[in-house]
Amino acid sequence: MSKSKKVTIYEVAKRAEVAISTVSRVLNGSENVSKATKEKVEKAIQELNFRPQVSARKLASKEPQMLAIAVPSFTTPYFNEVLKGVKDEIKKMDLDIIMYNTGSKDPEEGVQNFFDRGTADAVILLSINLSPKVHELIQATQTPAVLVNSSHPSYNYFMLNDYQGGYLAGEHLVKQGFQRLGMITSILETSTSKERIRGFKDALKNYKMEIDKELFMSGDTTKHGGYTEEAGFEAIYKYEKQGKFPDAIFCSNDTMAVGALYALSKLGMDVPEDIAVMGYDNIKLSKYLELTTIDQKMYTIGVQATKRLAEIITKPDDQLYQTTINPVLVQRGSTENKK
Repeated sequence: MSKSKKVTIYEVAKRAEVAISTVSRVLNGSENVSKATKEKVEKAIQELNFRPQVSARKLASKEPQMLAIAVPSFTTPYFNEVLKGVKDEIKKMDLDIIMYNTGSKDPEEGVQNFFDRGTADAVILLSINLSPKVHELIQATQTPAVLVNSSHPSYNYFMLNDYQGGYLAGEHLVKQGFQRLGMITSILETSTSKERIRGFKDALKNYKMEIDKELFMSGDTTKHGGYTEEAGFEAIYKYEKQGKFPDAIFCSNDTMAVGALYALSKLGMDVPEDIAVMGYDNIKLSKYLELTTIDQKMYTIGVQATKRLAEIITKPDDQLYQTTINPVLVQRGSTENKK
């Protein structure tokens, strides 16, 4: 084994032929381990030169913690708003912070790699669904964790109501009097995109509006899960190629809407006179583009998640806090019906 590679708790468990939870109990001095098993684990630790993270001991003494936030991307405005909330709240606490980019293609594998490094004592997981293996690792290492935009019965979480956001978007465009409604969606199917689409379509159904599948379009870009300016730009040109545009377009996020607005301007189409456009997330730029959007209260969620994690550190046996955040519509000029 390379000396530069950090030995993980998985390798210790494999060498000792025990579960990682057993290794964790030995590391934390639990009496609920037989003498023979303890000796096997200690031998494996010595042979592998394993250096465990010290979460449990630090939590017991309530020493300053190293907080980590694991996020699929640092470059998207949505994640940046949450990170701003975390950063501003962390200033008030005796906590250090590190940020870890898991990547958007396989964030759960990225989370596992992060925990294998053993560098953080508490973590916020942003828009990452927990696999059974990652859940087992978090439990075994006794790492306090808060989830944002994902849920799990064993953790504190702040879940975003993407269905309601999609419904609000559809309802708004119907009430504005638009007849042919379309949506620019991510080319990748995620729980977020599925729920926004489902909410949007349900709103159209409830208001007896036609759902034309040709007006649901996606770009080809898969970077950042498909939620990019490029994807919005590409989708508009697909509408142009098929020769059929909606009266109003709901973009799955504001970043896509930025790309869509640019493409429409290149085609000589005015917003909202020729076509209405709305987004999702209410990033800072949307205000200056007069973009109607859905506000998920991202900055506030970052603050609340950080506060909750600090509470868990000092009160590890406290009751779980699990809540769903309902978004709100922010109406601006991009969806004004001037026809």
